Amino acid sequence: MTASPPPRGAVLALLATILIWAYSWVVMKQVLQHAGPFDFAALRYVLGALLLFGALLATRQSLRPPPLLPTLMIGLAQTAAFQGLGQWALVNGGAGRVALLAYTMPFWAVLLAWVMLHERLTPRRWLGLGLAAIGLVCIIEPWHGLGNTGSTLLAIGAGMAWATGTVLSKRVFLHHAPTPLNLTAWQMLFGAIALSLITLCVPQRPIDWSWGFVGGLAYSVVMASSLAWGLWLVVLQRLPTAVASLASLGVPIVSVLLAWAILHEHPSAMEVVGIVFVLLGLAAVSGVRLRRG
Repeated sequence: MTASPPPRGAVLALLATILIWAYSWVVMKQVLQHAGPFDFAALRYVLGALLLFGALLATRQSLRPPPLLPTLMIGLAQTAAFQGLGQWALVNGGAGRVALLAYTMPFWAVLLAWVMLHERLTPRRWLGLGLAAIGLVCIIEPWHGLGNTGSTLLAIGAGMAWATGTVLSKRVFLHHAPTPLNLTAWQMLFGAIALSLITLCVPQRPIDWSWGFVGGLAYSVVMASSLAWGLWLVVLQRLPTAVASLASLGVPIVSVLLAWAILHEHPSAMEVVGIVFVLLGLAAVSGVRLRRG
């Protein structure tokens, strides 16, 4: 019996999600011409959290928060640390490079799940981790001195923070079974509060409320933080996990291409080699296989 083809609507939702999230890294780089990294991140997620709570009300879901301490930890990792470090990395790093390094999240999630959730490391996952390590060395190019090491470490730290939030979220879903929308809204609120406190402590340039900044903020809040999240739920519900995992491959690839086309960020030959190794590692970790039709 041949497997039925995936629903066209879900495939289109997957492609739209990849494009929206990939372009968001270009937008995040561009808005730094108008605001400091933490001001932008705080505004984005305060407004994003408000939208998600509005969605909870519109869908008549409970506003009761999940267990507070685990949800707070997820918010600090997945929203405050991931987005704060990622936006900070963009100050001196290229959008494509930062996006690629942040999307090493699956590698760190595999290691954290091994430690925290006692999930077995299969040979395929060990292979993926090895390929990723080679790729990261090629991208960082330590033999060329410091260079953009600060931005690189911030981007990798963002991926590790995202992985921490992912593993903590999985544990909350296993033990408390909140709805995805409820957990996302509350963790985003806690993360947004943390980012807002950071903006009060870190001196930054004044916000330039130009159309460029307002447009970038609107795109990040409405498209990247809200619409894409809704599309991603459709993808998870209607497509097999192996197919959905292609998003982990698609977003950094498209981000690098968009940064090349729009921001004129030309990757070096060694960075291209590193990108290939990282993507091969992502394919191995996610379990994506090429099958004959």
